[in-house]
Amino acid sequence: MVQQVTSGIKISVETSFEGTFYKNYKVHFAFGYKVTIENQSKDSVQLNSRYWRVLDALNNVEVIEGEGVIGKKPVLKPGESHTYNSGCLLTSPFGAMQGHYNMVNFTNTNKFKVIIPTFKLSAPFALN
Repeated sequence: MVQQVTSGIKISVETSFEGTFYKNYKVHFAFGYKVTIENQSKDSVQLNSRYWRVLDALNNVEVIEGEGVIGKKPVLKPGESHTYNSGCLLTSPFGAMQGHYNMVNFTNTNKFKVIIPTFKLSAPFALN
């Protein structure tokens, strides 16, 4: 598990390897990840959008941007948390993800970024 706190918002990420399969005559490696967003600040905040960079061992980079997470724009009061599960496909058994969430503070209406710490994706059979 990796964790990081930015502006009082704690991000925790756990990863899992889900398996391999063929798509368009290529082998793909499926990974799952569980993200917990915890508001440790004294203000209510809302997650509005996300930005991800997905990297694999073959130097492929995919950028993913969009509103909310899994169709939601969670509002977190002080002490509350939001957990969701998602996944990605890589064309290699190793990779990493990093990014940020764009959030707004309801007390002062300031917008701010919360860093999603870099986390590694690795298929267990490919480890030495």
